[in-house]
Amino acid sequence: MTQERVVDVGGGVELCYEQIGDPSNPPIVLIAGLGQQLHGSWPTQFATALADRGYCVTRFDNRDVGRSTHMDFPPPKPLSILRGGNHPRQYTLADMARDTVVLLDRLGYQDVHLAGISMGGMIAQTVAARHPERVSTLTSIMSNTGAARIGRPALSTWLRLAVAKPPRTRDQAIQRDLAIFRHIGSHGFPFDEDRVRERAAIAWDRDRSSAGTPRQLAAIFRSGDRTAELARIDAPTLVIHGDRDRMVHPTGGAATARAIRGAQLETIAGMGHDLPVGVWDRILDLIAGHITTSANRSDETDGIGERR
Repeated sequence: MTQERVVDVGGGVELCYEQIGDPSNPPIVLIAGLGQQLHGSWPTQFATALADRGYCVTRFDNRDVGRSTHMDFPPPKPLSILRGGNHPRQYTLADMARDTVVLLDRLGYQDVHLAGISMGGMIAQTVAARHPERVSTLTSIMSNTGAARIGRPALSTWLRLAVAKPPRTRDQAIQRDLAIFRHIGSHGFPFDEDRVRERAAIAWDRDRSSAGTPRQLAAIFRSGDRTAELARIDAPTLVIHGDRDRMVHPTGGAATARAIRGAQLETIAGMGHDLPVGVWDRILDLIAGHITTSANRSDETDGIGERR
């Protein structure tokens, strides 16, 4: 059983994190997606399997979710979300990237392998663009560039999100997650109802507030089109996307790969906006292979002055 810890990252924000694996192994930090807690985007068994491949894995709750600090200003209404929120204290992806960088400082990491899923991919991209010295490799999963009409949710997904109401009980939270992941999940793989139920129950027990999700979504819209910023990324980059993603259309992954020089795009057939057990081995192989290949290339170019 791993131990959760809380660390102050400044600006009135504390982040809850946990680590899996040998601390002496190379560090890989996993960033969670929109409204998801550290265990939601990155299942414990997946994170453990990654650690077993020779890494020290850190996963954490972003601000406004889980056991990390929740903002105390009102969440924006739907139309306001699309305008990036209307509160003077509304934060951006850059603020969340800063949280991540300070977490690295607190953990004593000079640089790490960074992987983000969905919104977490956007945060990871921002860290790599603005703090290149902190990122050894970047893996962006089911994410996008923020460009208009690219990598957007399907209309059916928008409609479901618009009518969804915050759950008031544990059972409502479980039923809500079952409904949304039956829709946005990986239709090319069996739907694991027991796993979704367990994940939703843990999330409810850790944090019963859902007010952070609209604030996080407003942060995405407030950050706008990040394509030009992504062009500054020089970390070796792996982009992974499913071909059946109803939350972030596959065009988001393709645009991300085009925006980042030298990025490798891997499309997984049947995968939607989750990590079903059936894709774990493939994604673990891709991440580990990406890190190994990047390390080999770095060894080959030592002394030349160019990373790639």
